[in-house]
Amino acid sequence: LHPMGHHSPMISPSFAASPPACVVRPEQTEGPYFVDEKINRSDIRSDPSDASIKTGVPLRLEFQLSRVASGSCAPLGGAIVDVWHCDAQGIYSDVRDPRFDTRGKKFLRGYQQADGSGIATFQTIYPGWYEGRAVHIHFKIRSSLDARSVQEFTSQLYFDEAVTDQVFKQKPYGAKHGRRVANDADSLFRRGGKELLLTPTKVAGGYAATFSIGLQGS
Repeated sequence: LHPMGHHSPMISPSFAASPPACVVRPEQTEGPYFVDEKINRSDIRSDPSDASIKTGVPLRLEFQLSRVASGSCAPLGGAIVDVWHCDAQGIYSDVRDPRFDTRGKKFLRGYQQADGSGIATFQTIYPGWYEGRAVHIHFKIRSSLDARSVQEFTSQLYFDEAVTDQVFKQKPYGAKHGRRVANDADSLFRRGGKELLLTPTKVAGGYAATFSIGLQGS
């Protein structure tokens, strides 16, 4: 899978009411924290090792996937979407880092297979922050789980600063000390982050956000 070139969005006339749009998005680095846990779940807030739940402002994140081929756009059903991000205190699960050692934990990680409409949905929390990076969520889209023939696209999602400001006034985010990096000061955000920006909307009990992406395929 490859991101579309920088062309105008294309919508197939065969689509019904509101299909996922073919949208240009840049690929970004995977980063040091991807672990192929192979945990198939929509709600990634829990840790299977002890059934604990990560606290934070609830976030419902929906991916709308499309494939662009032969000048047309179609839902990318069956693709695998992996998501992983830090908790409210900036900590990732199942990695050893100078700041923490969470090996064996699997909170805030999981994958979903997109349905026939190209939709994959996750229930998670609004991510926190850590030194040197703006607030973000990692994601990887794979054509299948078969490592021998898989095509993949990896990038990161960022958040509207005004929404982040409101979320971080709430518990447990306020307990973290230090100064977080704003989007415009983040070196990765400056390389295409505006095309990877989420503006979550308030819903009952938390926030919801949708991300549409069109990938070039055969």
